[in-house]
Amino acid sequence: MTTPTVALYIVAFALLIYGLMGLTGPRTAVRGNLIAAVGMGVAVLAALIVPGVGNWALIVLGVALGTAIGVPAAQRVKMTAMPQMVALFNGVGGGAVALIAWVEFNSTAAFSGEPTYVMVASLFGAIVGSVSFWGSLVAFGKLQGLIPGRPISLGNSQQLLNALVVLAALACAVAIGLGNDSELLIIGTLVFAAAVGLLVVLPIGGADMPVVISLLNALTGLSAAAAGLALSNTAMIVAGMIVGASGSILTNLMAKAMNRSIPAIVAGGFGGGGAAAGREIGERTVRETSAADAAVQMAYANQVIVVPGYGMAVAQAQHAVRDMAKLLEEKGVGVKYAIHPVAGRMPGHMNVLLAEADVPYEQLKEMDEINGEFARTDLALVIGANDVTNPAARTDSSSPIHGMPILNVDQSKSVIVLKRSMNPGFAGIENELYYSPGTAMLFGDAKSSVESVIEELKVL
Repeated sequence: MTTPTVALYIVAFALLIYGLMGLTGPRTAVRGNLIAAVGMGVAVLAALIVPGVGNWALIVLGVALGTAIGVPAAQRVKMTAMPQMVALFNGVGGGAVALIAWVEFNSTAAFSGEPTYVMVASLFGAIVGSVSFWGSLVAFGKLQGLIPGRPISLGNSQQLLNALVVLAALACAVAIGLGNDSELLIIGTLVFAAAVGLLVVLPIGGADMPVVISLLNALTGLSAAAAGLALSNTAMIVAGMIVGASGSILTNLMAKAMNRSIPAIVAGGFGGGGAAAGREIGERTVRETSAADAAVQMAYANQVIVVPGYGMAVAQAQHAVRDMAKLLEEKGVGVKYAIHPVAGRMPGHMNVLLAEADVPYEQLKEMDEINGEFARTDLALVIGANDVTNPAARTDSSSPIHGMPILNVDQSKSVIVLKRSMNPGFAGIENELYYSPGTAMLFGDAKSSVESVIEELKVL
């Protein structure tokens, strides 16, 4: 490796690390993202100036195509569609690693004469990259509504089939490692790994999608690091390990936030808008309210806690919510926002939406920080959040979400829920909160409902 290449790599990694430090808070996240992007650009430049890098025409064509597709897609995507874009772009990275492994197999005559670590890293990248690509496509399809969000499985035989397909992929890889140079084996490795990705993610319901996205992201990072090891590409090794490590940590944190183990999530079968479950709750009658009544309650409260969920994202109501909070603050009402780790469809979804609306970072409170305040709160305003506010997680041992940490919304003096209908959330179960005597429902589009409340607040 030449001196200029080493120097560029050092600069690139410094920028990547510094950029990641900026992602710890909404105020510095945009700057951190730009710094990290510049660092990755420098790393790509360092890789391209290595002598004998390859066909420059193909490289330029690939960069041009990627830019032409990626930039417009990123600019036009709505915040509600951001989770599926993350899943799709993440999958593309895994697919690229799988193709690199195939090319390496052919260019080295089935790794003939290559060090053992190159062969192992390449085959690892082929399997994990293919799993990540096809699994991410399923996640994208579920989030986009192209595939039903409910678990799709073969029942009791699903796990046996998964195990057989995993063994088939490993068998093909082992055969290559033992010196067999048939191209059918590398194709078989990729195909069986693809089947693993499909068969593992299809049975996972919508309630677990945030964890699945994080897990697939970690797998893509690990496969990229393996490809970097095989290609002696320092940038891929470092960036891949950063993604793999951070994705693994986040996956573990998300699983803990749902009180579910990662193996249980991978086993699938939970959530996705299925039939209502759980115990009967009285006569199941709900109390409706109006925008005028909601405005009066909030205007005379000492503190209002806003609980955002995916319904707020769908309606793009975050700016209206911020405007409403400003009016309340002008009237002397304290406003805070309760953020559950798995609210929305990807990690940090609510934080991103509210930061986009310039909500002060100090008002965003994580679950552990805010839960103790609900009992002292006059009113909790739930905007499109379902499972993360369901008291059944604490009170009903037969509920599928029993034991999952939730926001203690039901402990507030009163609750107003903004929701389009009584349809269940990702877990596919009814929310006990909606039938509580202290809860009132304001039905309709979240943005329109909040705007109606704002108009009522202005005349009080």
